Amino acid sequence: MDKWKRRTRAVHAGTRRSQYGEVSEAVFLTQGFVYDSAEAAEARFEAAGEDEFIYARYGNPTMRMFEDRIADLLGYEDAFACTSGMAAVSGALTALLKAGDHVVSSRALFGSCLYVLEDILARFGVEITLVDGTDNAAWEAAIRPDTRLVFLESISNPTLEVIDLRHVVKVAHANDALVLVDDAMATPIYSYARECGADIAIVSTTKHVDGQGRMLGGVVCGSRELIRGPIEAYMKHTGGAMNPFTAWTHLKALETLDLRVRAQAESAARVAEALDGHPALSRLRYPTHRAHPQCDLARSQSEAGGTVIAFEVKGGKAACFSVLNALEIVKISNNFADAKSIATHPATTTHQRLPQDQKDALGISDGLVRLSVGLEDPDDLIADLLAALEAV
Repeated sequence: MDKWKRRTRAVHAGTRRSQYGEVSEAVFLTQGFVYDSAEAAEARFEAAGEDEFIYARYGNPTMRMFEDRIADLLGYEDAFACTSGMAAVSGALTALLKAGDHVVSSRALFGSCLYVLEDILARFGVEITLVDGTDNAAWEAAIRPDTRLVFLESISNPTLEVIDLRHVVKVAHANDALVLVDDAMATPIYSYARECGADIAIVSTTKHVDGQGRMLGGVVCGSRELIRGPIEAYMKHTGGAMNPFTAWTHLKALETLDLRVRAQAESAARVAEALDGHPALSRLRYPTHRAHPQCDLARSQSEAGGTVIAFEVKGGKAACFSVLNALEIVKISNNFADAKSIATHPATTTHQRLPQDQKDALGISDGLVRLSVGLEDPDDLIADLLAALEAV
């Protein structure tokens, strides 16, 4: 399999066939497993083998196929599949941290990630330091010899800030700190977390992997030592494991993931080009587009800018809502990375509960729109967006 390219591995990696030799992977909808004897049960609980399972909360053949395949796609040794992207984030952080540990994180994070850091982990005695993720010197100043872990979004949600991941990893590892990367915006196809040396990549599989508005899911990818050690131990005892049916739908979705994400990224680049310089907009952000202040860094880390664009409508909330309400093809929702194009107003939805000063610091203005580009014809999307912008 090592000689196969990624698109081929995304179809075949990790396959486990039953005695019936099925073509499509089987879905094992069982919570428990039968043992040949009491002695066999005892032996399995003492040390389960590679293809031996105990309980679906611990693992399941369908889940293991998905874990093997997604780990291979992102370039890691192993993975643990979770109920959602936030289950993966919170589970990984909680599994690896204890009271008294120090965490350095980028300030530009999804609202729920900030909540886990500042409200939950801080409440239990974890010291949190937030920095401007685009400032390399800020990382250098904040990461200390006693820093246990560094957390960041490779591309931030929703303002699409790009972090110099190689530099952060270098500084963190010089201080023996683990690096956890939330890779949702980068996409599993264009992920560069492993290439840059991140210890763990976390992906909300709700997004591009499912990519069709059906299933919640998340995955933590990393070394076998970390995944089958503290992370699996925490997840299996606290109930964070993915449902087997979700894992099966994800396996099917991985077969078309490369085709879908590449098409969406190409369309996103075209939409960004069409919106660039529009008089109704005060700001446009797409990581690899020249209007992005970090486009050179983004291009050096990835071959594409992903599937999401951010832009700011002049005139604040009222003008922004006029644009959103005038859209016909693009739907108003709070998800992203779907087959359908979705527009989100972060200030009043996904990041609504952030204090205003925090929104201001992150650049989440009343005019900001996060646009997730789907699988529609890009010409239709451009026409829809330009027509909606005429509303202002």
